[in-house]
Amino acid sequence: MSLTSRLEELRRRHEALTEKVEKAQRAPGFDDLAIAEMKKQKLKLKEEITRLASA
Repeated sequence: MSLTSRLEELRRRHEALTEKVEKAQRAPGFDDLAIAEMKKQKLKLKEEITRLASA
């Protein structure tokens, strides 16, 4: 997998998680712990994107 395609895949996954988090935050009674876990995953993806983009 090329660097460009890897970055695109990571960005797609990050965007998908962003949408899931936003939807979960609007849902009444959604588990705050699950939202926090999704946010951690988003942060890990963002860090990986940044690391690869600066390489």
